[in-house]
Amino acid sequence: MKFATVKNQSDYVTAVVDPTTERYWPIDTLFAALPLEAKSDLAAAIPFLSQATLPNKLGDGATLDLANLRAPIAHPPHNIMCVGKNYRAHANEFANSGFDSSTSTSADAVPDFPIIFTKPSTTISGPVSNIPLVTGLDQAVDYECELAVVIGKGGRGISRDQAMEHVFGYTIVNDVTARDLQQRHKQWFLGKSLDGFCPMGPWIVTADEIDYRDMRIICRVNGEVRQDASTRDLIFDIPFLIETISAVITLSPGDVIATGTPEGVGIGFNPPRFLKDGDVVECEITGIGTIRNVVARAD
Repeated sequence: MKFATVKNQSDYVTAVVDPTTERYWPIDTLFAALPLEAKSDLAAAIPFLSQATLPNKLGDGATLDLANLRAPIAHPPHNIMCVGKNYRAHANEFANSGFDSSTSTSADAVPDFPIIFTKPSTTISGPVSNIPLVTGLDQAVDYECELAVVIGKGGRGISRDQAMEHVFGYTIVNDVTARDLQQRHKQWFLGKSLDGFCPMGPWIVTADEIDYRDMRIICRVNGEVRQDASTRDLIFDIPFLIETISAVITLSPGDVIATGTPEGVGIGFNPPRFLKDGDVVECEITGIGTIRNVVARAD
């Protein structure tokens, strides 16, 4: 199934979506005994939806307009948990770019353990929202197309063998980054945390519909393919990431883990190719869909 947060008249509702027929169905019209908060908050609906069976007959539904979608998880229980340098080719391009303060030489570009950082929920924006350019913080804005995991069953100390039992589904994020801030502060939080620096969507595809081990990740800027890789190239796979993070943090339904970006980001070019006003960034992952965001001045 595919679940989204859709503007329905004046309110946002949690809905089942069918991109093929361009229809959607608010979940409160499909399921009885639905928790009140679940009607408009997909994170709150996940424990219920993890156990629910879709009715055989959905009815006609309503017309799905991508412009009416917001991020499927607008307010996760924790910050978005992100993984740095989780593709070998990207780890090397980052080390060679001069922007990586986490390594001293290219020899130690590929990490021995997952590098975990977070982005606050205020960075989350919709699948067609603008990527903001803020004066004074707009000189080195970069894109990072990533597969994101949405947790379904919470827990702490989750073993690798049981990790996939805790996955509800998958979505797409663009981990937009101000590279100059990332370099200047010698850590990643500030450079990753500008409001609107995490477009997400267009929906969540449940885990039963996707083989996470081989999904193609593509990023285009103004129609030009910049990133093209597969999740089979991940250094640390999803079960290991869940095991690593849950050893420290109690994961909750609706938590989002961004698994890292492949080679081809702006700093990988010589000279770097940063985003500018008017650029169109498309992040596509097979089995999920595409988010499309225009870079626009926010002043």
